[in-house]
Amino acid sequence: MKKALILGVFDKDGENGSFVFTKAAEKLNENSGGKLKKYVDVVGPLKKGKSRLYYDLSSDYDVVSLIGLGSETAGYNENEEVEENRENVRAAVASGLRSIRELFNTSVTIDVDDCKDAEAAAEGAVLAAHYFDELKQESSKKKPVTINLLNSGLVEANAENVEKWQRGELAAKGQNIARRLAEMPANYCTPTKFAEMVSDLSKKHKIEIHVRDKAWIESQKMGAFLSVTRGSDEPPVFLEMHYNNLPNTKPIVLVGKGICFDSGGISLKPSAKMGAMRADMEGAACVVSTVITLAAMEAKVNVIALTPLCENLPSGKATKPSDVVTAMNGKTIQVDNTDAEGRLVLADALCYAQKFDPELILDVATLTGAMTIALGASATGVFTTSTKHFNMLQKCGTKTGDRVWRLPVFNLFTKQISDAPLADLNNISGFPAGGSCVAAAFLKEFVTIPNWLHLDIAGVMENKDEVPYLGKGMAGRPVRTLINFVLSASNQ
Repeated sequence: MKKALILGVFDKDGENGSFVFTKAAEKLNENSGGKLKKYVDVVGPLKKGKSRLYYDLSSDYDVVSLIGLGSETAGYNENEEVEENRENVRAAVASGLRSIRELFNTSVTIDVDDCKDAEAAAEGAVLAAHYFDELKQESSKKKPVTINLLNSGLVEANAENVEKWQRGELAAKGQNIARRLAEMPANYCTPTKFAEMVSDLSKKHKIEIHVRDKAWIESQKMGAFLSVTRGSDEPPVFLEMHYNNLPNTKPIVLVGKGICFDSGGISLKPSAKMGAMRADMEGAACVVSTVITLAAMEAKVNVIALTPLCENLPSGKATKPSDVVTAMNGKTIQVDNTDAEGRLVLADALCYAQKFDPELILDVATLTGAMTIALGASATGVFTTSTKHFNMLQKCGTKTGDRVWRLPVFNLFTKQISDAPLADLNNISGFPAGGSCVAAAFLKEFVTIPNWLHLDIAGVMENKDEVPYLGKGMAGRPVRTLINFVLSASNQ
């Protein structure tokens, strides 16, 4: 097995072409008789987020990747609403890891410099190492990478840095669970198989799991949810997870949209890029991953995750445009567009969530294409009845680099879905604009508690090259922000 090392270097502010090694990099430079500095001087300082490979600096490592960390005084960027120093570390460590992985066609162990932020360094490394290739032949798979915090030889990591590294590693692994679930082809991730995979992942933790079947869903009178399931032969599942390490408190309930494949139903989607709709359960993937990670951290929280799981397909039994269905709270819904199905399954899940007398409810869904148009991949769109909790969520997003942005859920949009000729509500508006706001207004009709947040993650569902440390594929966003939010909301 090969062994590699990632070390950091900062730009020195106010001095063009000057740089400052991290403590570990400076130590290696001393041990090599100044070789590292000489090599950097030959080509010049590294640009932020870039890496260079060196081969003869240490007998302990086959290769050293030096990474550019940007300004040594970087901090909160008000215009970008992000802690830039942490993002710089994530991106640079990811670049270093990829450069090493591409070099070797064998397994490699990589020691990572803490780069003055061990948590961000762990996140950048673990997120960059993720690659979905488990369905390929062994010869086509990437070789495994073992990632460790640099903790011997050049520097000894103190207990605080070890704890920060472990926290970042767990959070990144949690996001990778969501990425894997979202990437799975629909035939490998049916509602039943999704529930089985999540149950297996939960076994090692103190998580209580309930896998509810169709008969149970019917007994709860979840007519909105059931209407979406009618076209598929795959049975629906209502997955319920409980992790309570903070007794005698009201729970935080997370609700995730779990459409394991969305064809649009009778209101059929165009065939182009329909395959990406295997990830229309990414909301469910995010909330279950959040609970699993919090349990792995043994966090002092009381959290519940609810995920209504089904497929949305056309058939002779499928719900038709203009059909009227009855939700769990008794409200009737005129379904004028069967491709606006996410809000239907969430409606019943939100009604059920209130049975737990929660402190707050937060739902996550790849809900509207309009959100992709509005925000692109820049941030998750948030609609809420609680400014206090939004401010808390926004702060968590600046820390994780996975930002959120608030949009309105005005009565204007409620009126647009209340004007249904056949039922109490329509699942779409007759107006062509504000689609994400209309969907949020629809969901609000099924929430009676004061603290509710709706996260529309359609724009951040998939990463192309927007987030450099994620790589291409399903993004699992905003799992790390959700983890931090539940921790913050539980300790306010």
